[in-house]
Amino acid sequence: MFLLGIDIGSSFIKASIIDGLTGSCRGAVSSPKSEMTIHSARPGWAEQNPEDWWTNTVAAIRAVCALSKASASDIKAIGISYQMHGLVLLDKNNQPIRPSIIWCDSRAVELGKKAYQDIGEKSCLDAMLNSPGNFTASKLKWVKDHEPDNFNRARAFCLPGDYIAYKLTGLLATTVSGLSEGILWDFAGNKPAGLLLGHYGIPEALIPTRVPTFGPQGGLCAGAAAELGLAAGIPLTYRAGDQPNNAFSLNVLEPGEVAATAGTSGVMYGVTDTVKVDTASRVNTFAHVNHGKVRPRLGVLLCVNGTGIANAWTKRLLGGAMTYEVMNEKALRAPIGSDGLVVLPFGNGAERMLGNREIGAHAQGLQFNRHSSEHVCRAVQEGVAFSFKYGMDIMRDIGVNVSRIRAGRSNMFLSEIFCNTVAGVLNVPCMLYNTDGAQGAARGAGVGVGFYPDLESAFAGLTLEKAVEPDGAKADAYAEAYRRWLGALEVQMQA
Repeated sequence: MFLLGIDIGSSFIKASIIDGLTGSCRGAVSSPKSEMTIHSARPGWAEQNPEDWWTNTVAAIRAVCALSKASASDIKAIGISYQMHGLVLLDKNNQPIRPSIIWCDSRAVELGKKAYQDIGEKSCLDAMLNSPGNFTASKLKWVKDHEPDNFNRARAFCLPGDYIAYKLTGLLATTVSGLSEGILWDFAGNKPAGLLLGHYGIPEALIPTRVPTFGPQGGLCAGAAAELGLAAGIPLTYRAGDQPNNAFSLNVLEPGEVAATAGTSGVMYGVTDTVKVDTASRVNTFAHVNHGKVRPRLGVLLCVNGTGIANAWTKRLLGGAMTYEVMNEKALRAPIGSDGLVVLPFGNGAERMLGNREIGAHAQGLQFNRHSSEHVCRAVQEGVAFSFKYGMDIMRDIGVNVSRIRAGRSNMFLSEIFCNTVAGVLNVPCMLYNTDGAQGAARGAGVGVGFYPDLESAFAGLTLEKAVEPDGAKADAYAEAYRRWLGALEVQMQA
């Protein structure tokens, strides 16, 4: 019983195959070999071609099947994880009309702010738990206002994962969790957010039909099966945005648990069973994968856009044969606080936790006769960890409890310095597991197809690889380094 998981990221498409009986990963592949391009025609814009996602999905699935020696008939269910908040606009033939406006695009910030004021903060929070912000609905409003010909051609819009699901099955659909991440779901009315759709002049008919997060969502169509080298009819039985899915992959399903990830962007995602909202929408509340009207499970999400992308930029800057492993080794040779060098990693669009401001990335305190590449590598990683601390304080202020953090041992969590800094500055254990988003999507597919009788059963094979405890002896050093970082941020926020 093999289960296939696909993770549609903005840097890579990842595919994993799980042995459903043992929970072990039989193979994991990513495509392309280097990060996919994010096109930015203007400052603050970020777009990708949906067909690039599909091309790399095909490549990743073919490669992982070859690696795992899975035959066309071995795969019994498919699950999808995907980059959240993107907009894919489709014509009458379900073909993309324009490139996708992806999660880190900032062009709709002012539209969302105005809608929040015009509709009323209380009305928005009561119904949708969030400001319209810079999310999918506001991006669609931007197209309506600035590209009316494209908007008038549209017969549907969807999220990135919905589009890949369509390419797999030929069926266009979405989920309640997906609609909530676009600020398109009315939690009070348990229906699409007519309040915001009406305000923006967006017909509800443009929203695809809804399917459950876990359960039948169509079978692999003949055309896709031929491209992928798989058997037609394999059921698609799970889809979720990357952060709810990351939490699911770590078995973070109940209140008090927090999942973290540090890929292109960085996220802290805490689960709650009661509505907790930030009136300033610096952190956001969405439907978790196991959310239901009778038994609510909501995810409070802190996103830092400039995370792995800051580390990748540093790698390119250092040049040569530089690798992340070498960068991590360099960072170990610099002291806590990077000898006074402070990095604000906010160079990837408007940051929600900063009130949707786009302050850019900054380095402060650079001394040419003191600082080396070791200090730079550490300061970048500390800057990301301190950003997590800043956002986690917001989450704590609205009542999200944090006793420990769970993360997959991947991306920036492969760095000893990063893990120690996160645990040290937040003063909570950081638990690292042998999983990632594609594996989580495969486990979700197993739940959706009925192979696992319940959510808990899906986590056979999930093992704790490392526990990073806060080092009390270094607490003062981390606190002082964070104080300097916070001072640098306050200067830029006042500029």
